[in-house]
Amino acid sequence: MEKKTLLYATSFFCGMSVMAVELSISRLLAPTFGTSQIIWTVIIGLIMISLSIGNILGGRWADKNNNLNKLYMIIWGAAIWIGIIPFIGKYVILAVTGLLALFFSNDLLVTGTAISCLVLFSVPLIGLGMVSPYLVKLGVTDLENAGRTTGKIYAMNTIGSIIGTFLPTFVTIPYIGTNKTFLLFSLILNLICVSYFIIKKTKPARFIVSSILLLVVLFLPISNSYAFWKDCLVEDESLYNYLQVSEDDRAVYLSTNVAFGVQSVYRKDNKLSGLYYDYALMAPQFIKDFSAEKNLDLLILGNGTGTYAKQSKIYYGNVRTDAVEIDSKIVELSRKYFGASQDEANVYTTDGRTFLSDENCSQYDVIMVDAYHDITIPFHMTTREFFTKVSEHLKPGGVIILNINMKSKGDNPINRYLSQTVKSVMNRVFTCDIDGTTNLLLFASNDEDMLNNFNANTEKFAGDNPLRGVSNYVGKNLREVTESKLVFTDDLAPVEVLGQSLLNDIVKDELEGFKDMINFKEKGLQGIFDLLK
Repeated sequence: MEKKTLLYATSFFCGMSVMAVELSISRLLAPTFGTSQIIWTVIIGLIMISLSIGNILGGRWADKNNNLNKLYMIIWGAAIWIGIIPFIGKYVILAVTGLLALFFSNDLLVTGTAISCLVLFSVPLIGLGMVSPYLVKLGVTDLENAGRTTGKIYAMNTIGSIIGTFLPTFVTIPYIGTNKTFLLFSLILNLICVSYFIIKKTKPARFIVSSILLLVVLFLPISNSYAFWKDCLVEDESLYNYLQVSEDDRAVYLSTNVAFGVQSVYRKDNKLSGLYYDYALMAPQFIKDFSAEKNLDLLILGNGTGTYAKQSKIYYGNVRTDAVEIDSKIVELSRKYFGASQDEANVYTTDGRTFLSDENCSQYDVIMVDAYHDITIPFHMTTREFFTKVSEHLKPGGVIILNINMKSKGDNPINRYLSQTVKSVMNRVFTCDIDGTTNLLLFASNDEDMLNNFNANTEKFAGDNPLRGVSNYVGKNLREVTESKLVFTDDLAPVEVLGQSLLNDIVKDELEGFKDMINFKEKGLQGIFDLLK
């Protein structure tokens, strides 16, 4: 009975560890490769392949080796590997990304995810995949009850997997981080091995030592830095994002990607940011007879740390802002590092579409949708049904503005689909490319005269108005969208498939400087010496 209990416990904790490692993998890779459905598909596919290989090998080894000692040595090896990942993982990912950027420029995100997974996780997951067939082979001693015992072993594995799905997402990753989540489940697997060898009374010393070391490291402060090559005020993880706050003499910045992209910026002198937020300030100018002295009701879906809310308050003093941000940690950072205050916006921590579905949701003059990140686009906020809901919360003559951070060279299906989807709902739609950025702004209204409104309102800007130059740029670069053939719907919105090649373009552009510095093909050893100098 004691043996059966240990076998069931082993199946339970190994199943839990597999799912915990899978979810931790996604968080380890997310700062570099994102969390799109495509990336998740690669991760899940490779994990299933590794487990399948483990199942096959486990069955064969169990037939050849009628010995549980070997199984627990395999589990211990997987545990040690998982425990090492926090210390080497980010460097392996950086090396994979750098080598791909140098020698393989296509499908950087998918290929980088696949290779990183194979290098870091295939071996321990193959080992854990060997557990169930091994347990079944060596745990079934009564042929009359073989089915019952097998069922219990797999049931315990499944129950462990269920708990291992929720525990990292809602407990360990938000509270102790991804790195220590790896260490925690490495410790759990070590303790399973300790228990077995103590029961067997066969030299458990090495397993006890490794468990003690993991326990000590688990409680020691270890660096969670992904962007280890630069100074950051904050590097943290939330339920939704990797978070990085950095600072220079001019401003404070928030990024949810380790290598590139800025999601929010706080200018210390409260001047224009020089980024897309400045041009987004033109949205109210499309409203008939608007002026800075008039009251303005603003809704921001995807508030970040409140850059747009802050600038709207500075340049349109009589503005009342409701802001939606799904990530509570970003809201905390906005107050601590970005000078956000209740006076600038009433912040609601929820999903943007869910907020609009609330029967108490108000009507607004301007609704800003800024939820499309460099690495991921929430499909449910790209569809005709979503924009229909947005339009229902506009006051007569109100304006929708979108920031689409997916601009690339040549044809861009994401921009065309999004702009035409909005056009299928709104009477007039205009886009404006922002030079020197990957941003495309979209302005839409049901007021047929929105363009004339813009021209009439911005002509009143005084010569010293800081928004005058911004309005001149927007006015010259507006392009009207007239077609509505390409439309995303709740049923069909393949944003990740369409956006994958564009993400590769963005990544390649960001890595050009890196390639120039260490392109071994062109610079050879002399280039390395120059770099070291």
